[in-house]
Amino acid sequence: MNTPAKPSPSVPCPICGNPASFSPKNPFRPFCSERCKLIDLGEWAKEGYRIPLAEGETEKNENLN
Repeated sequence: MNTPAKPSPSVPCPICGNPASFSPKNPFRPFCSERCKLIDLGEWAKEGYRIPLAEGETEKNENLN
């Protein structure tokens, strides 16, 4: 008896919002395309995304002055 394959879940692409298949068959997951994956990588590379500091912490550059 063959069981039908479950459809892979679809999630919104973090960059453009289009549906993206969240399965091993999508090499760009959670993104919908290579373009969106590279846009996200570029944001990290140019420090467009920042992880907030915990209260009381300072950046390394501030301590050098």
